[in-house]
Parts: sequence; structure tokens; C-alpha cells
Amino acid sequence: MTTLSAFEVEHYRQEGWVVPHYRLPEAQVKTMVEALNELLHRNPGVRPEKLVSAHIERAGGADNGEGVRGVADFLALAQNPDLVDLVSSIIGNDVILWGAHVFCKPAGDGFETPWHQDGHYWPIRPLATCTVWVALEESIVENGCLRVIPKSHIGKKLHEHLHEDRQDLTLQQRMVAGTFDEASAIDIELQPGQMSLHDVYMIHGANANTSAKRRTGIALRYMPGSSHFDRALKPVDGKTGVAVNFAHRPLWLLRGEDRTGLNDFRVGHSSS
Repeated sequence: MTTLSAFEVEHYRQEGWVVPHYRLPEAQVKTMVEALNELLHRNPGVRPEKLVSAHIERAGGADNGEGVRGVADFLALAQNPDLVDLVSSIIGNDVILWGAHVFCKPAGDGFETPWHQDGHYWPIRPLATCTVWVALEESIVENGCLRVIPKSHIGKKLHEHLHEDRQDLTLQQRMVAGTFDEASAIDIELQPGQMSLHDVYMIHGANANTSAKRRTGIALRYMPGSSHFDRALKPVDGKTGVAVNFAHRPLWLLRGEDRTGLNDFRVGHSSS
């Protein structure tokens, strides 16, 4: 099994994020870059930072219900037992996959991702998720790598966000100024195949990409079987800046059980 070390788990608990020793094999990175290029080819009308639910591929070339024509390789990556092992080290043995978002920031004009907390956007109760952010290309300060505020997850508090009606942002909700100390931010620089894990309450964002290097990561979203993906909730109700349809978002039980008995694993699947 590919589990986090005791040190890595403790770092995640204390800091809200961790970069594990594990990384994707080179051949798998190559496969995923090819999948990325196919995803971009299939979605010429979608901003590459907003390729939500990239793992859902519909028969006949239909979109995934959220305006994106997905590629099955992203689902295979999310279901990779090695990644599920890493996530299990954090959230336990009941693991549900509920999302995968490709953030591809093109060279020269890649959008900024404002400082935010993921839990502000998601219909999960109780909020308890782990995101695995996998770098498919070099992600460094120069091209707008992920930035985090260490320990900002402590206390499990969601802070106020303000809506910004701007078209040059990945997301349109930004944390209120003064809520945290931006000087404490850490840049998480990753090479292709490396990844970071972060907590649902952790404050994070990314600068715009004004460099000559494209920057792409895939955020794989997992929650424990003790949480409910409540399709009746509408957080931020249409003001996220990304086209989402949580009412029809498919879920996959990858390991263990649905402890709530409330999660529907039929909605959104092609057989439903």
C-alpha cells in the first residue's frame, strides 16, 4: 500500500497541507499530459482554468452536465489505488470520489485564483474532505503555483468571502481583506507527477500566470463516508465563476462504506 508516513500525516494535521514523497510514475504523467491535450481539444469554448468534472466522459461526445466534455483517463487517475491509499491516510477507510477539476493556466494570460476556502463552495455536510492536487506540468512561482496559508484550517472556521464580478478570475469569491496574514503564505512548487494534499478549510489561492510556461494541475476531490453530499444545498448559488451542477454530480464509493446512508451513487451516472 502507498500510505503517507507518520511524519506526512502529522504535517497535514498541523499545517493543513502536505507534499508526499510519493509521485506518479513518468509513464503515467505522459498519459495524463496526453489526456490533458485531448481535454483541451474537446473543449475549445471553455476557459482552461474552468475544466470542471474533467473525469466524466459521456457517450456520444455529450458534455458532463456542467459544460465540459471529459476524458476517462482523469477518472482512472482519481481511482488509482495509490492515490486512494494516500487519501485514506487522512480521511480514513471510507473514501468517496465526488469531483475532479483541471486547472490549466495558459502561458501569458492564465487567470488568478483568489484566496479562498474550498468549503465555501461545496454542498458537503459535515465539511470533511481532502483534495489531491496533481501537477501535470511544472508548477512554480513563475507560472502561478498553488499558494497556501499554513495552519489556516485549524478551528474549522469558514471565513467571509466577497463576490467579484470579474471575468479574469478562476473563481469569483475572494476572502475578505484582513482575514489572514498573506505574508505567511507558502508557495507549493511541484514538478510533473508530484502532488499536494490539502484540507477543506485551508486558505489557498494562486497568482495569475504571466510567464511563458503553461501550468496545469488536476484537483481530485475526496470525502469520507461519514459526510453527505447534499444535493439540495446550493452554496454560493450560481456565483462561483464555474459552471457546476451539484444536483446531478456523480459520486463513486472507492473504498469502504457510506456511513451516512444518504449518499446517492446512481445520480449522474450514464446508467441512471
